[in-house]
Amino acid sequence: MARDADGFPVTRTPAGVVRSARGARSLGDLDARVSGCRACPRLVAWREEVARVKRAAFRAQDYWGRPVPGLGPADARIAVVGLAPAAHGGNRTGRVFTGDRSGDWIFAALWRAGLANQPTSVSVDDGLELTGVRVVAAVRCAPPANAPTPEERDTCSPWLARELELLPRLRVAVVLGAFGWTALWPVLAAAGHPLPRPRPAFGHGVEVELTGPRGPLTVLGSYHVSQQNTFTGKLTEAMLDAVLARAVALTGGAARPPGVPDGGTPDDGVARAAAP
Repeated sequence: MARDADGFPVTRTPAGVVRSARGARSLGDLDARVSGCRACPRLVAWREEVARVKRAAFRAQDYWGRPVPGLGPADARIAVVGLAPAAHGGNRTGRVFTGDRSGDWIFAALWRAGLANQPTSVSVDDGLELTGVRVVAAVRCAPPANAPTPEERDTCSPWLARELELLPRLRVAVVLGAFGWTALWPVLAAAGHPLPRPRPAFGHGVEVELTGPRGPLTVLGSYHVSQQNTFTGKLTEAMLDAVLARAVALTGGAARPPGVPDGGTPDDGVARAAAP
């Protein structure tokens, strides 16, 4: 397999994505293969243009400008599925949901749920660690206007499928937004999960229990942590916390990281500081 200047395996076609994803033997291997993907010309052009032009506030920084891999351990029992990296967030930092307002929300919520060791995620070297959860995106490249096409979603889906396969203890998928909800069902069907008919409609708090070859899997819906939702109050911290608390309960609980008291609620001042 050809490699680019940074040593990542290069994939240039949808068929190549299928082959490369199937060939990944570990999450680290998959992350490297994702990082070298060039299968969607429109997304490649956009992510690289953004990385070249940059936002004025980040002019001195080197942008990642590549597809963004997932984040979290291989023994994760919960997967959080988002939409796609932000142009000046994950596309800049190289880590999913890192460096933008959406990330401020999701990582603060994961911390409150006992799934992260800190409530902030600003750069790849900030010390963030996740426990029991893997955060991924349905589409791995930053799209123009935050809107991937259905074709781009489908081209990217083998990466998501293989990532979920490489989480042997997975029991819950928390899906942020209708786009990720739509993207996930074909992946689950291909993995051997019989799907209900009609396919469940997306909604905040929707819960769907599935059977499968590796045991039960529960899919939970949540409004996306976009500014459109959080600034308008369509999604509140309490609403997001409730979904994640349900995910933790379904997996039998999770170890709470340092900084969160025994009562299960973080210090109020820290929690407010983490929110946008």
